[in-house]
Amino acid sequence: MSAAHEFERGTDGPRVIVAAVDGSTTSLRAAAYAAGLARRQGAELVAVFVVAGSAMVGLVPAAGPVFDEAEHQVADELRGQFEEATARAGVRARFIQATGDPYSEITRVCDKVLADAVVVGASTSAGHRIVGSVGVRLVRAGKWPVTVVP
Repeated sequence: MSAAHEFERGTDGPRVIVAAVDGSTTSLRAAAYAAGLARRQGAELVAVFVVAGSAMVGLVPAAGPVFDEAEHQVADELRGQFEEATARAGVRARFIQATGDPYSEITRVCDKVLADAVVVGASTSAGHRIVGSVGVRLVRAGKWPVTVVP
């Protein structure tokens, strides 16, 4: 394979920046930070929203459609805000919605889009101090530079 066609992560700055969004204040800050970085670097911004499901669905199966609908409404609102903001800023962008474990899905998307950098919001959950937040897990994976925005 010739050198012109090989993929090299991180040459001359990021070409693809992935921002994980979930509607929380910290994830919206992370998306804004990533958008500014993408604009300055001339990179593509890929926002990832993961529908993780709820433990309540296992306890109350009839609640499943209610949780699904709520998650899809959040995703639609975030997609609209994201598309409007990136168009206004002149940033090449796309919004990807996935279903499953947030860490696994963000990792899958990063691999698929050949991400050069990942930006996530800091977790506000006390439980993540014990189990580990998505941001910490991404840092430990060591595959991309990860910025955790407070």
